[in-house]
Amino acid sequence: MTAPAPRVVIADDQALVRTGFRMILASGGIDVVGEAADGAEAVAAVRELRPDVVLMDIRMPNVDGLEATRRVLAHVPGCRVVILTTFDLDRYVYDALAAGASGFLLKDVTPEHLVAAVRLVDTGDALLAPSITRRLVERFAAGDRPRPPRPPAVHRDLAALTPREREVLTLMGRGRSNAELAEELTLSEATVKTHVARIFAKLALRDRAQAVVLAYETGLVSPGDPDE
Repeated sequence: MTAPAPRVVIADDQALVRTGFRMILASGGIDVVGEAADGAEAVAAVRELRPDVVLMDIRMPNVDGLEATRRVLAHVPGCRVVILTTFDLDRYVYDALAAGASGFLLKDVTPEHLVAAVRLVDTGDALLAPSITRRLVERFAAGDRPRPPRPPAVHRDLAALTPREREVLTLMGRGRSNAELAEELTLSEATVKTHVARIFAKLALRDRAQAVVLAYETGLVSPGDPDE
């Protein structure tokens, strides 16, 4: 049985971008149920329309995409937010991922990738490849903003994890896919998926993007760690 198409709200201050994305998604069989020109409108649209996915521009007037993401997920926790940005290393994207966004897309994304990305994130997966998330997190976890003291290697919130689960989370933070985890730990992919699902449940994580962020913020992985 085919899963129903995700319902989408597009939030961007450029009308041409919204129109273009709407046409692309409609041609891919995805229902765009609403549009918004700034973050405040986006939050209102989500509360009224309850979409499955929001395409959220990071830079908008009045209420920006970062604050709008926080408000959207506070009001509708089951919604998935995908950040739209012009730059693949926008300094705000890290904060959006930490706030609960499920990934990001460049605005010059191909039509095929846009449709596939919306369908992917609607299934509950993280949108972007772990290696891309890691590059983003490494730059901004230790980059251009004031840094708090480095947290201890094992944060108290990780106490619920087994040693194996902690090992899996560490490797996810280093950008490993499930297939790479299985090979490195000499496990089946099914077993790896079980570990990942348990980690998400125990730590209340939405997806892999948040897992990578958490691995850095708890000190399990540090920028510049050897990728071995």
